[in-house]
Amino acid sequence: MTTESTLVSHYVDAADGRVHYQEKGEGPAVILIHGGGAGAYGYSNYKKNVDPLSQRNRVIVVDLPGYGQSARRAQPDGLVVSLANAVRDVMDDAGIEQANLVGNSLGGMTSLRLTLDTPERVSSLVLMGPGGGLPMFSPFPTEGLQRMFDYYEGEGPTLEKLSRITDLLVYDRSAITQELLEERFRISTLPETLANPPLRGLMAHPKDHLWRQGVENIACPTLLVWGAEDRVIPVDAGFILQKLIPNADMHIYSKCGHWAQWERADEFNVLVDDFINA
Repeated sequence: MTTESTLVSHYVDAADGRVHYQEKGEGPAVILIHGGGAGAYGYSNYKKNVDPLSQRNRVIVVDLPGYGQSARRAQPDGLVVSLANAVRDVMDDAGIEQANLVGNSLGGMTSLRLTLDTPERVSSLVLMGPGGGLPMFSPFPTEGLQRMFDYYEGEGPTLEKLSRITDLLVYDRSAITQELLEERFRISTLPETLANPPLRGLMAHPKDHLWRQGVENIACPTLLVWGAEDRVIPVDAGFILQKLIPNADMHIYSKCGHWAQWERADEFNVLVDDFINA
């Protein structure tokens, strides 16, 4: 498995704030965009995917603003616009005119927002349990989302609260090690993160409500990937996106939660690589 030290790190000193990204491999540009859970950052969420996908692709792993080593940004046009702008800053810095975007959860929302704003920069989309739609049948916000929103509230972050979030991210908890929990807790409690919890402000701006933002106009090939047991963004939220996006196919994994790229990594890597290089 790839170690973080085998990736090349870069920093973009953009006007809106510094962005950190890592890369490996050559070929079509594939940008991996992580979700918004406590302690998330690029490599942590995609450590099972970087090496396989970099065999035929130039893989870029981004730390979204407010996560990992990237500075938090102002959000005059909503949270997701600021995140999409940061990914575009990374593309400009890396000399990438057009990329395949692979986004999980909040990263999926970011991918959709970037595609809506600058469709000419996106070759294809792979969206795993993305935000931006609405469930057809499930209560919303889900228990998983509510635990994420509550993480920094009340008495503040605790390892127990983080563990309860993680319970709802995966179908099989046995794959989550104590080491992984402690790493994410450390990242989630960095002073700059505590001062500006990254999910605050989500859905406060109309541009965060992506199902109302013209997703039916997205023309690029799109692959929706969902775990049937996703308790953060339930699978029925994908049905609306699959219906609206003209060139969208949907793949559903059984016995899988919100982290399809983690729980079904081997199958996921083949699926995505074949989709991008078809």
